[in-house]
Amino acid sequence: MLKGTSVFLIGMMGAGKSTIGKLLAAQLDYRFLDTDQLVETCTGQTISEIFARSGEASFREVEHQVLGQVSAYTRLVVATGGGIVLNQMNWSHLHHGLVVWLDVPVPVLYHRLINATVPRPLLQTENPILTLTNIYEQRRDRYAQADVRLTVGEEESSKQVCERLIEAISKKVEPDRLKVLPEEVGLDCE
Repeated sequence: MLKGTSVFLIGMMGAGKSTIGKLLAAQLDYRFLDTDQLVETCTGQTISEIFARSGEASFREVEHQVLGQVSAYTRLVVATGGGIVLNQMNWSHLHHGLVVWLDVPVPVLYHRLINATVPRPLLQTENPILTLTNIYEQRRDRYAQADVRLTVGEEESSKQVCERLIEAISKKVEPDRLKVLPEEVGLDCE
């Protein structure tokens, strides 16, 4: 279906990019990578430690470098950090593959994140739901630049989301390929 083209999952923290990414990679027989995990491996620090010691700008720079290296490969499903879309230069790397936005409503994100075992540095505020809403509003237009947008429902299982994602990718890839084919190879379709 994708002929080796990598898939980059974007979306808010808590959207399920890593969980869905692993399932999708297994279905496509691709390798799964998580840019946050790669940043932690490269720096020897957790994301929270990087934010506390060096700040968000330092984290974003390492994240950009990691994405640049990862985008050179094929047959990957890559879960990205929620803020990867903030750096416009990252889009040149993301567009080496198919970009998928996992769009999850803020109340669902909040419920997932308050029950998470890993603390999220950007949510260490007095009013986390307001912070989450503001972050979503700031990033929404950037997320909307994705090739595929999949809105995720509260009651859907990861398996159901993955199945719908494969269907959405198939619909995106096949019509585009067929639409271009006649013009590119000069076929007479009559």
